[in-house]
Amino acid sequence: MLNYIIIDDEPLAHEIIEEFCSMLPHLQLKKNCYNAMEAVQFLNKNSVDFMFLDINMPKLKGLDFLKTLTNPPKTIITTAYKEHALEGYELNVIDYLLKPFSFDRLVKAVNKVSEIQETKTIIKDVSNENSSTRFFVKGDKKHHQIDLNELLYIEAYGNYTKLFFNDEMIVSHEKISQYDSILPEGSFLRVHKSFIVLLDKIKFIEGNRILIKNQKIPIGQTYKNQVNKLLNL
Repeated sequence: MLNYIIIDDEPLAHEIIEEFCSMLPHLQLKKNCYNAMEAVQFLNKNSVDFMFLDINMPKLKGLDFLKTLTNPPKTIITTAYKEHALEGYELNVIDYLLKPFSFDRLVKAVNKVSEIQETKTIIKDVSNENSSTRFFVKGDKKHHQIDLNELLYIEAYGNYTKLFFNDEMIVSHEKISQYDSILPEGSFLRVHKSFIVLLDKIKFIEGNRILIKNQKIPIGQTYKNQVNKLLNL
C-alpha cells in the first residue's frame, strides 16, 4: 500500500486526482492540503510515500515549498505550466504531469513511485559472523527475514514472486527482475524468465530440466548457454 497526499489550491484538481487514484487499489489518500503551509503542518507529524504537488499556489509556491523540505516524500508535480519542468527535475521529482492529464498518464507516474518503492523493500544485510547474506522481504503484510543459504529457488508470480525454502513458501511483493539484479551471481542463476535457482541446491540437470529437491525447473532457451557453462559445454 502506498500512502499519498494532494497539495493543490484547486478543489477540482483534488477531485480528479482522487477519482483516478481510487481506481488503483494499492493507493491510499492520507490528506488533502489546499496550500503549502497546511502540507508542512501535516508532514511535520506524518510520513507518506509520495505527494501530488501543484506549482502555482498562493503565498508559497510548490517548488519553493519543496526546497524547504529536508527529506521530502517522492513528488509528482501537477501543473498547467510546463516551463517549470526543468527546475522540477533538478529537485529530483518523480514525474511532471501537465494539466489536464489522463488516467493513463497518472498511472505511469504512480508506477515510477511503485518501482522505486519495490527496490527499497528488499534490504540486504551481510552478516560478518557467518558470511551469510540475509534479506528482509515484504510479503503478507509482514517483513520476513530470510537467509539466502536456505533459499531453494525463486519463481515469478505475475508482479510478485514466490520464494521456496525446504519447509515453506513466501509470496514476495517484488518482481523477479528485482531479485535478478541484486542476488550474487556466483550463488544464483537465472535459468528461465520465471525462475532463479540457488546453484548449491541443484541435484542434477537433465535435458531442459533442473531438479531441486523434488521440483523440476525448466531451462529457458534464452538462458541455456548460461546453464551450459556450468557443465563446461
